[in-house]
Amino acid sequence: MSEPHDPKDPDRIAAMAGDRRLRAVADDLLVTSSRYRYSYNFTWLGRPIIQYPQDIVALQEVVWRVRPEVIVETGVAHGGSLVLSASLLELLGGDRFVVGIDIEIRAHNRKAIESHPLAGRIVLEEGSSTDPKVAERVAEHARGRRTMVVLDSNHTADHVLQELELYSPLVSPSSYLIVFDTVVERMPDDFFPDRPWGPGDSPATAVARFLESTDEFAVDDELDGKLLVTVAPGGYLRRRGDP
Repeated sequence: MSEPHDPKDPDRIAAMAGDRRLRAVADDLLVTSSRYRYSYNFTWLGRPIIQYPQDIVALQEVVWRVRPEVIVETGVAHGGSLVLSASLLELLGGDRFVVGIDIEIRAHNRKAIESHPLAGRIVLEEGSSTDPKVAERVAEHARGRRTMVVLDSNHTADHVLQELELYSPLVSPSSYLIVFDTVVERMPDDFFPDRPWGPGDSPATAVARFLESTDEFAVDDELDGKLLVTVAPGGYLRRRGDP
């Protein structure tokens, strides 16, 4: 019987990532499924998570690898991503928690989050993620703790770039700064008629500018290559350095 493939075989992942036909199929699947609001089909422990399953799995891999004490997330929505992070931190044990930031946390969502069995590992901060006062409060939560950051709020390039500048210093060496919805850059020009963002003004635009200004972070090419269907292509950034 042949040996099973190494799930992290870098050569196989690189070959798959370089397969243009496969990439085109994956991109078409993501664009087409997005028209049906595919990411709205899923929940995590009872809360709508509004993520693609591949990215949920990727977040799990990153959290288990990094073992952060604090996860900072911009964008709360229904709280599913916060509950995902809290559930993983619960498994890791110890004094670990996730901080969720949103300019408006609607009352019914706050009630559901605060009454969830994992609420003890969730801290809510209401206010703009780019407000320096909010950023200062979040920095206090993260001070002296191993931290990773997930950005998933307003998707205009200027807003995301401000978030990158404010929250990237919180990311611990070898930990991750994850920027969701970089896929906006690959969407058709008319895909977001009622939104202020779109191709050319997207999280991917912000990531490109950010990476030009720093050598502290780099795209995790292995993770990026193996996902194929992801809303964060080129958005899984790892900070250089030893843990």
